Amino acid sequence: MTSGPHKLEAWIDRHWVRLALGAIAIMAGWFLWQRWGAIQWLALGDTDDNLRLAQVRAWLDGQGWYDLRQYRLSPPEGFNIHWSRIPDLPIAGLIVLTEPFVGRAIAERIAVGGAPLIPLFVALMALAFTVRKLVAGAAWQLTFIFFTGCTATLLMFMPLRIDHHNWQLACLSLTLAGLADPRKARGGAIIGLSSAFSLSIGLEMLPYCVMAGAITGLRWVIDRDEARRLQVYALTLVGGCTLGFAAFASNDNWAMRCDALTPVWLAAMVAAGGALFVAARVDPANRWVRLGLLGLAGGVIGGGFALLFPHCLSRPEGVSDELMASWLNNVREAKPIYEHPWRAIVPLATIPVIGMIGAGLALWRANTHDRIVGWIAVALFGAFAFLMLFWQVRAGPAAQLLALPGATALAWMALALVTDHPKRWVRIGAGAAVVLTVAGLFVSYIIRQLNVDPPSKMMQTVSRANRQCAMLSSMQALNRALPPTTLFTHVDLGPRLIATTHHSAIAGPYHRNGDSILAVHNAFKGSPETFLANARKYGATHLLTCPMMAETTVYRARAPGGFYDRMAKGENFPFLVPVPLPRRSPYRLWRIDYDAAPKLPISPSTTN
Repeated sequence: MTSGPHKLEAWIDRHWVRLALGAIAIMAGWFLWQRWGAIQWLALGDTDDNLRLAQVRAWLDGQGWYDLRQYRLSPPEGFNIHWSRIPDLPIAGLIVLTEPFVGRAIAERIAVGGAPLIPLFVALMALAFTVRKLVAGAAWQLTFIFFTGCTATLLMFMPLRIDHHNWQLACLSLTLAGLADPRKARGGAIIGLSSAFSLSIGLEMLPYCVMAGAITGLRWVIDRDEARRLQVYALTLVGGCTLGFAAFASNDNWAMRCDALTPVWLAAMVAAGGALFVAARVDPANRWVRLGLLGLAGGVIGGGFALLFPHCLSRPEGVSDELMASWLNNVREAKPIYEHPWRAIVPLATIPVIGMIGAGLALWRANTHDRIVGWIAVALFGAFAFLMLFWQVRAGPAAQLLALPGATALAWMALALVTDHPKRWVRIGAGAAVVLTVAGLFVSYIIRQLNVDPPSKMMQTVSRANRQCAMLSSMQALNRALPPTTLFTHVDLGPRLIATTHHSAIAGPYHRNGDSILAVHNAFKGSPETFLANARKYGATHLLTCPMMAETTVYRARAPGGFYDRMAKGENFPFLVPVPLPRRSPYRLWRIDYDAAPKLPISPSTTN
């Protein structure tokens, strides 16, 4: 006779789709309620989110499908953006559907609040599928609980996070599901299509896509019956990338660049997929011959890539050494995890470490072929993601996401040891302790209570300035102060400015536009003459600064005595005419009077 808990587990397993959808709906409703105030104030906290909204607006207002230049940055030529239209589609769709009923302003708020919940649904359903195949039919509930403890991952799916990272994480969840799927053709199709979809959005997940392909190939080397999975994967990868390039590659992405799905990477994906398909189709009986075929294919493709595209063998951004030193090397998310404070390291790394332990134990205990092979794939994927943290901390959301099946397995094994205890208080207490520990919440609590590595007063001041400078009310005061014009302002303030005002800016933190970024940096770090030359080059009529914003501290630290440092110390310049702003405004605004400036023998974008 089946006991009560096992009956409940069987019922949850039988109705898992409806229950999972209901849980996701509750989660989404909670997130919307929690962020409702921020949604009303259009509090897009990241530069990418602001630029995404500006990009969607430009498209809806008539800009071409394949023209992704942002013409309100770096006028008049515009800013070369390496993105695709794919993440624009749900945002634009929600705006178009709701605007006739509520107007554009409310429709945009509905879109930025609701659009991130679509990839949230995809990611959670894919994770639930994976856990059901590898752990137990009802274990997906724990996965959902642990997902809410993955702070780095969760933030990517919250309302207002409209950039492309959540879609790429959803693709990563689908890839994981494909690796765990015992049905070979379906699993191969899921891996191939999700990888192609992710690459069509951007190259951020390229290392994970390569890793997924390598795991799929090695499964075939070990088990000849996996040939079908490898064939379908190869075909869907080639077809998906080709279709993605044809449908979504912008005009600028037809160049031989290394930072998007351009002809460079399309050629590489088509060659790789074709080689894998041929190898799996030949399907030699000897395992070592299969391994040799994969090695030969990899060597030929790698060598051909190096010969044809040698400029892509270094960093894909392809930026100058000057831009690297002045800007890209200072981006926090591009630094390895060990260069961050402990208050950030411990919460970020806890779940990945727990996930690797859980995946290892689950592999050791696996008793069927499908689970053994599935857990090998999950363990390799999770370990790879954890190691990526030592390259760039921006790998954190992916590392946490890929750790969830292993963490769920660990919790499920631990709960099995306590659920049969005769004393109810032991079952409840021990069960709660297991969930809190595996979710990493206990470690995060300890970090907060011990106040490990707290931010300095300077960092608190900078954080406060960053928030105040991005506030919608502060930004919109600039609309009342000036008619539409071009403002010379900080690089990190550019996307927010164009998303919330009718003004244009010079630059945003996007690597294809190194000249514009350097023009701003050199103008603030150089002499007044350098500033004037660069401002004139872009037709800027006003200068806007936000004292103590993070970017300004770099100017002062790296160029004491430079133009911005002199302004921050209160020095006045005859060519800067103050423009009044509301008393509580975090900005300082000046009109640039070029007639009051000296004749300049200096060229733009040079330092003193």
